[in-house]
Amino acid sequence: MAGRPLLAEFATAIAGWEWDVALLQEVPPWWPPLLGRAAGAGERMVRTSRNAGLPLRRAIGRRNPDLLAANGGGCNAILARPTAGRIAEHRTRALTRRPERRSMHGVRLEPGGWVVNLHASTHPPEQRRADLLLAAATALEWAGGAPLVFGGDLNSTRPAMPGLTHVAGHHVDHVLVAARPGSGEQLLLEAAPLSDHAPLRVALPTLSGAPR
Repeated sequence: MAGRPLLAEFATAIAGWEWDVALLQEVPPWWPPLLGRAAGAGERMVRTSRNAGLPLRRAIGRRNPDLLAANGGGCNAILARPTAGRIAEHRTRALTRRPERRSMHGVRLEPGGWVVNLHASTHPPEQRRADLLLAAATALEWAGGAPLVFGGDLNSTRPAMPGLTHVAGHHVDHVLVAARPGSGEQLLLEAAPLSDHAPLRVALPTLSGAPR
């Protein structure tokens, strides 16, 4: 419980960390453009669950975000700084609508490759497995053999995603790659009370500009 709005603090933190590509899950949908500007990054987003009555959620969230917690409106976002390349394409795919809407999205960077972001279903377990299998197949199809970095909150401590190689992870947050896989150097960042997940920073040789 933070007891105060956190957008300004979150923007300051994410702007101050070293990274080329950032993958965010469960952020309010009005945040990504502001975070992108603060960090000097291009941004793309996809809405997921808990977006009904968004103006009311936003009004409450501005005054007392603890009343809403994770119900503040959900989206996933990809931020890409110029060091990673230009965002040349953005694709989305809805994976499931019940019990909660889950969507994946990805960006093609020039000249590097693809970066894909997902917040998988929490339950039931068979839905989470279905999310991961469909997301892996879709990401590989999008990449078409180009370098691919896949990351996010996969709601699994041991995600099984055929065609992708696991390179880094902490609890339910993971990074996987395809095409020229390389080992990942990972570091957990301190972000309390901004998030209940420790941000995972990963240095990879897979794409030009090594997404972190």
